[in-house]
Amino acid sequence: MTSDRQGLRVEASADGILFWIHVKPGARSESVGPLHGDALRVSVKAPPVDSRANAACTAALARALGVPRRTVDLDPGSRSRRKRVRVRGDPADLETRLRSLASGPRVR
Repeated sequence: MTSDRQGLRVEASADGILFWIHVKPGARSESVGPLHGDALRVSVKAPPVDSRANAACTAALARALGVPRRTVDLDPGSRSRRKRVRVRGDPADLETRLRSLASGPRVR
């Protein structure tokens, strides 16, 4: 597990990375970043009904990280705003992209 000075915790695995997000459903606009504590903030327009916010989070993260949607998995049992995310791909490349999102302005 690696952590930067801002508190983002990223775990590298053989096939990708694991990290936490803080979801803000029902937002005025969709964006990814910056941080909310030790989690990446993800704002989505979708309401937290019938897994619509989860689907919107998956799409927003995939766009922001530049990866296909099918490589982004949210913890299916999580019903809170704080969720565990796994993204499959090159761990070093994904961590670099993730840290850029965490430290920079919001990506829309």
